[in-house]
Amino acid sequence: MSNNAANLYQLIQKDPNISQTLFRQALQDPQGALKAICDLGEEVGLPVSAEDVKTYLASLDDADTKQWLIKARGGL
Repeated sequence: MSNNAANLYQLIQKDPNISQTLFRQALQDPQGALKAICDLGEEVGLPVSAEDVKTYLASLDDADTKQWLIKARGGL
């Protein structure tokens, strides 16, 4: 698993606008949200693959992330 995924997750968590945008997108288009996360990683110098993101999210043990994944389960 890429350490970039952890760093990118922290960056996303710290920015409510990014978090909300990705959450809304995940509800409607989970694969698009995954692509957006990967694209954001490229933009900020933390490149990640879709598999990196999935693996990292699956490793987390916090209720907010689990709820997010349940709602976006179709693609993540």
